[in-house]
Amino acid sequence: MIMTVSTVKDNLGNIQRFVTGNLASGADHMFVFLDQSEPEVEAWLAERDNVTTVVTDKSWWRGKRPGRLNLRQNINANLALAVAEQVGGVEWLFHVDADEVVRIDRDVLDQVPAEANVVNLRPLEVVGVLEPQGPPTLFKRLLDEGELQLAVALGLLEEPSNPRYFRSHIAGKMGVRPGTDRYLEIHMATDAEGVRKPAHRAPGLEMLHYEAYSGAEFVRKWKNMITSGPTMHFGDERMALATALKTLVELDLPADVKTRHLETFYQRHMADPVEELDSLGLLERIDPTRGSHRPEPLTRDQRDTLAAALDAIRLEDKRNYMPPRAKLRVEEKADEDQKTEPTAEQGQGFRKLLGRRKRIT
Repeated sequence: MIMTVSTVKDNLGNIQRFVTGNLASGADHMFVFLDQSEPEVEAWLAERDNVTTVVTDKSWWRGKRPGRLNLRQNINANLALAVAEQVGGVEWLFHVDADEVVRIDRDVLDQVPAEANVVNLRPLEVVGVLEPQGPPTLFKRLLDEGELQLAVALGLLEEPSNPRYFRSHIAGKMGVRPGTDRYLEIHMATDAEGVRKPAHRAPGLEMLHYEAYSGAEFVRKWKNMITSGPTMHFGDERMALATALKTLVELDLPADVKTRHLETFYQRHMADPVEELDSLGLLERIDPTRGSHRPEPLTRDQRDTLAAALDAIRLEDKRNYMPPRAKLRVEEKADEDQKTEPTAEQGQGFRKLLGRRKRIT
């Protein structure tokens, strides 16, 4: 059985594509942690037998909600990993975002060597179009050196690098076999000491990334990220764009003027030369919702074990499920604070501690 885990904050239409696509393209069961209550989304998810939904409200975090989205994602991922280990029969757990869909050839996954406990899903990124006509089904793959040089020569790319070709990450996402000596982060898996574990890669192990595929989706997603807690780390270039976008969104401008500038922003930094890329054979047409995979249902015993495990964890301090690198950084920061801050400040909570940090993962 293949499971996924995600922490999401999105609209119903995107969630429907996310769930339908993952279940049709390789996943059997999905853990979906809602980062905030969304009644319409909750109602739809409740009707899906292959989805376990957790609303991460105040009762979930028990007054200790991490300020950073990345840390909340990592905690929920490792919590799900612990549950999957108890459920039994779970071969892999993949950590993906709400705008990502696994695309897994099960025959290829079954052939992963037994000693390999981590696999990497190679990313394909949806093309960016200001006002797309119809569902997004055109994807960019990572280019080889010759293709990158050709794209530069034709004026389609500023420099021959996949990080510049993709709007978002090129690292892909990780899946792990459930076990006590491995931890999930956003783009890696580590051991108990926080050392990155090597990942197995193979054709047929991929993920689709719906990163800012339209102007409207771009604004919605980035506004969500900007308002998801203390400043997130996007990487230097993306951080500069995030700062510029936040400034534009917060400017007191007439709606039509702001819309015009947002469209200019998208066309300049996000839109792809789709026609030219397609004519060169550099794009792939994929509709994951039409995948042929038929999810394996949980047995009654598995479902009961899963529910009991989540009920028990609900009463725990979720910080117990932080990945090792995050724990180490929080401990280091706490030590620094004890040396430099007045005694009255030493007892400040976890959330404020995180709020002073620049980066957790």
